[in-house]
Amino acid sequence: MPRTTTPTTPTTTASATDGPTGAPTGAPGAHPAAAASIDVPGAHRAATTHTDVPAPTRLLAATSWEELVTSALLGTDRRPPAAASGTGPKDVAESGANGFSGGAGGVPGRAGPDRAAAALLNAAALHTVRRRAGLLPAPAAPRPDPAPADPRPPLPEAARSRLNRLLADRAAPSGSGGRRGTAPDLTELIPQWLATANLHGYRAPDAALPALLDAARARTDLRPHALAFAGPRGLWLAGLNPEWKFALRGASGRSLLPDVTDPEAVHQLWEEGLFAERVALLAAVRAHEAGAARVLLATTWAGERAEDRLMFVDSLRSGLSDADEDFLEQALADRSRNVRATAAELLSALPESALARRMAARALSCVSPGLTGTDPSVAVEAPHECDAAMQRDGVVALPPSGRGERSWWLGQLVEASPLAIWPERFGGRDAREIVALPVADGWSEELHAAWCRAAVRQRDPEWARALLGTPSTPPSNSPGTASLAERSKLLVVLPAAERAGWVAEFIAAHGLSEAFQLLGVCPTPWAEPLGRSVVDALEIARDAGSYPWSFSGVMGLAERCLNPAEAGHLEVLTTTPDEPADASPGANGYWSEAFQRLVSTLRLRAEMDAELAPDR
Repeated sequence: MPRTTTPTTPTTTASATDGPTGAPTGAPGAHPAAAASIDVPGAHRAATTHTDVPAPTRLLAATSWEELVTSALLGTDRRPPAAASGTGPKDVAESGANGFSGGAGGVPGRAGPDRAAAALLNAAALHTVRRRAGLLPAPAAPRPDPAPADPRPPLPEAARSRLNRLLADRAAPSGSGGRRGTAPDLTELIPQWLATANLHGYRAPDAALPALLDAARARTDLRPHALAFAGPRGLWLAGLNPEWKFALRGASGRSLLPDVTDPEAVHQLWEEGLFAERVALLAAVRAHEAGAARVLLATTWAGERAEDRLMFVDSLRSGLSDADEDFLEQALADRSRNVRATAAELLSALPESALARRMAARALSCVSPGLTGTDPSVAVEAPHECDAAMQRDGVVALPPSGRGERSWWLGQLVEASPLAIWPERFGGRDAREIVALPVADGWSEELHAAWCRAAVRQRDPEWARALLGTPSTPPSNSPGTASLAERSKLLVVLPAAERAGWVAEFIAAHGLSEAFQLLGVCPTPWAEPLGRSVVDALEIARDAGSYPWSFSGVMGLAERCLNPAEAGHLEVLTTTPDEPADASPGANGYWSEAFQRLVSTLRLRAEMDAELAPDR
């Protein structure tokens, strides 16, 4: 028989796309009594009942949809349907002499191969009509569990309307041209609005949950506040949509977890849950009872994947204590280098751990008191090798490109050593005095940078103050490090008020050009000394005719972080003064526009705070 590759399609036909959703004969959902009006090429349209359909079509209609599609694609000569392949009853094999000779649904005058193709198409049409006219409803899927209750008070009506506008503006296209104009940027105010709503303990409106979860999916910076605001109902809804599965990761998913005091439920989820659920479960158990989390982790530790072990061991940062030492010490022999490094880092943050003592012994052999002439100094003899014991304790042997091996090893040893060993080593001097000592042979930068990392890791404010130095000292001459990124990390170790005061003095002494990273770690809204120093520095930059776009990042921070009460003091800066002769062309116009936007944003923030006030 010739191959049928492009058969003439009847008026009522089926396509390959009908297969997956269609209901072939005999399958659930196909009504057995369904009838069809089948158009046959070259014949008149005939309304037929099931008994009027020719025998070949009836036989082929018993074939599955997938089999019909395969036969149509390959050709009835190469792949005849099972019902017409000669394997059935004799009347099937001989049907060409009967059913293909014409009659209702037949094709008079055609040869056998064409009649076989026509019968196949008729059967496909019959399948399609059954799908469209005889399909029964599918069994209903199980209903999801009801959404949990959220006892928090609802938003005030004005705040609810504000939330809808903020979420709608998030999806709106941004303006063109790069010039922002004087209108506030609402998308940048969403995190602050959410933080204030959470501070007052409001619950999210049910109707706003989908848009809120979409916003959190698009912006990771929104997630902590957005998921806290969404509450248990938001997490319940996230469990029904795979696109929102991010909400189930980490501590934010605890309300969907079993009671951590129920050992059986905890063990079952730990054994059977998804990875995100297990991470959240471990964090919840850790917060309730640190020892129970270690026991739970030990039950499956040997069989976990390396990347999972890394996440699990990193979760021990929360509530880290000396009780975790034994588990972390065993993790130093892990197969994964990343797991070993993380375990070593956590152990080095425990000053009384065996690893901290081992690292201290190594560091003390490298760094010692010395003399430069008659003045005390710091002598350094960096390691000459990185042996197996050092590598087991987390020292990475291969340095990055551009770093010498010995300086790389020295930095790791000092970083992992308890800072408490150095006052005794240097004759009772405190941190500030030790940092002020000259370091011999050019090792000062490497040693001080390692002390900075140790102060951040061990959260030691005394060493952080010593390494930061006074705010008026230029960064290049600071006692610790000139890196603003490292100085920002040191600032985080200080109490919030002290941190803001230090940065305010830094700005007063050096201006804003080097303060952007430092401002980013200060608590918001900025306290009055810090906010006033930022405004004064911006005014000085404007009056000096400075290039305004160089301060766009600081201006954006000011819009989000300045106290809204500063709006009245800034009003005078919204005017456009005469430009100095040496100013950038059009600079004062841009400065005026930026200050107008700053004032309007601060006033909008004040309105939002008033709308969220619980006594409104």
